[in-house]
Amino acid sequence: MKYELPKLPYDVIALEPVISARTIEFHHGKHHQAYVTNLNNLIPGTQFETMSLEEIVRKSDGGIFNNAAQIWNHTFYFNSFKPHGGGIPAGKLLKAIDNTWGSFDLFKKEFNNAATTLFGSGWAWLVKNEKGELSIIKESNAGNPLTKGLVPILTFDVWEHAYYIDYQNRRADYLVALWDIIDWDTVSARF
Repeated sequence: MKYELPKLPYDVIALEPVISARTIEFHHGKHHQAYVTNLNNLIPGTQFETMSLEEIVRKSDGGIFNNAAQIWNHTFYFNSFKPHGGGIPAGKLLKAIDNTWGSFDLFKKEFNNAATTLFGSGWAWLVKNEKGELSIIKESNAGNPLTKGLVPILTFDVWEHAYYIDYQNRRADYLVALWDIIDWDTVSARF
């Protein structure tokens, strides 16, 4: 199977000023594309050649895992946003967040803390387990909750390429700004 760079569900300028067109061009057009190119070069002749991306993430390791997981993670991340997003989730997701953290504001604070304090590069994830219980986890590098049997709901990318053009070393400012572009309809549907 040959993988292609997934199309963004919005124009490259649509998330400004939170995420600039220049960042999207580098992050999606260069970094995300590099993972696709690398995976396509790594899997021919392997057991992963005909697997879905999700299967590869669950069953591989090393370079194949790193590139497959980064494709999956980035696609998930980019599809969590929309122009003029933000606000709060509704329905079952909001109720589950309130039940777990006491309020949406306390959840945001804990999620931002997890993302801010992750050492080096990686991802902060809101996930649910097989019982439907929510938690926040941190994953280094290409880490993905699918490998732990968890269902991803939301992620923030804390690799420097996700924010350095717009925010330099101000990771915390980037994280605060992301809440203004969350597509809660898409994120809530994952729950």
